[in-house]
Amino acid sequence: MTPLLPRLRPSAVLVLAGAALLASCGPALPKGVDADRLNEAVSDAIGDPNTCVLIGAKGSGAVVWRYNTHTTCARELPACEGQRSQTVDQLLKAAAADGRPRNASCGNPTDASRGVGWAAGLVPGRPLAYAAVMDSRRALPGRIMAEKVEAAFKDAGL
Repeated sequence: MTPLLPRLRPSAVLVLAGAALLASCGPALPKGVDADRLNEAVSDAIGDPNTCVLIGAKGSGAVVWRYNTHTTCARELPACEGQRSQTVDQLLKAAAADGRPRNASCGNPTDASRGVGWAAGLVPGRPLAYAAVMDSRRALPGRIMAEKVEAAFKDAGL
């Protein structure tokens, strides 16, 4: 009889166990903050299929929580500052490194019916930073987005 699962060599078991241990040691949301509640609060505040919000560790920007898919969050969009573009992860890393709030908005040059809004800063009272982007027909200005996202964080216990 053939076993349902292949037999793993001891070295493979050690590699898998080590990977699981390292993953569990990575940055995470603070204790007591429910990721589902945070998803719901952000969705109510600025939810849209083309919205991404990342929360990361202050300093490194290592992501601890993401609202929306990797695909949505990986898009490069106009930075609304000069002619350059950026990803929300790049914005998170910048805000996590220097702690400076950033808010910007502009039209999307690839679709004149859409706007792009950016917001980033530190999560008050936590060793965390956040970055958010909306690319939508109803994109909010960056400053309004920041206010709504920060209120959603507070509502979710962050």
